[in-house]
Amino acid sequence: MDVLTQEQRHKNMSHIRGKNTKPEILLRKALWHRGLRYRKNYKMLPGSPDIVITRYHIAVFVDGDFWHAKGHQERPGEQIESNKEFWQKKLKRNIERDKEVNDELTDMGWLVLRFWESDIKKDLQMCVETICKYCGM
Repeated sequence: MDVLTQEQRHKNMSHIRGKNTKPEILLRKALWHRGLRYRKNYKMLPGSPDIVITRYHIAVFVDGDFWHAKGHQERPGEQIESNKEFWQKKLKRNIERDKEVNDELTDMGWLVLRFWESDIKKDLQMCVETICKYCGM
């Protein structure tokens, strides 16, 4: 059972941002410092990638560990206790949408890179190096 009341849980969940998250900002600042210029939340591409390097046709997504079911790709929502059916369906759809967006962007000739928020927090330099490698830097 949830330790928060329904109102408290609703308030917590309503404050979760989809754009300009801390991991996104960390990655963007590191890329800018390396001299890479980009567009953020580029709506002209499917899925509105978090970071788009138009010059090299690279679309970067920063996936939240919970929202994209890190470690639970085969059975998303398994770790959740309350309202399990709703969350399993939601997380499963998020994973499917990620695959659809990847395929669509790839068909358009874009390179798609996805990073987990925890990987950015643990090893930001590795994420930046991966992107720079594809930019020829």
